[in-house]
Amino acid sequence: MEPKIETLAPKKLIGMHKKMSLTQNRTVELWQSFMPRRMEIPNRTNSAYISMNVYPEAQEGVISPTTMFDKWAAVEVSSHDTIPDGMEAYTLPGGKYAVFLHKGPASAFPKTMQFIFAEWLPASEYELDNREHFEILPEGYDRNDPEAEEEIWIPVK
Repeated sequence: MEPKIETLAPKKLIGMHKKMSLTQNRTVELWQSFMPRRMEIPNRTNSAYISMNVYPEAQEGVISPTTMFDKWAAVEVSSHDTIPDGMEAYTLPGGKYAVFLHKGPASAFPKTMQFIFAEWLPASEYELDNREHFEILPEGYDRNDPEAEEEIWIPVK
């Protein structure tokens, strides 16, 4: 699994977020509250969804299962002019990313992340950067589908 290295332009997002860690995972709860309201968001630029982790700056690239972070369920928009009640705007600043393709159900995701952080990153010429980590999920994504695909964007420098 070799990533593409891409430089991402800043993106405007609108969505919802919850504080969590990997050991206190509230991802399903977050998406269950976001998905019924997704059509309220105007100015979408595409049909994909963004699952984003925003880690505290103090972590300096050190992430453990108990690290608290803000998890976002969001979509990309052309403007932050209209934000539905109960949602928030976020500007993803962009930068250099290693982009991996995860194929399979969400239950196999930890194995993919283990490969990225324990094998690929230490052997690569890159270091983990202290920016947002995110996945791009296509319209119709089903977390239980063995054929599901999602892009994993890991910030690098």
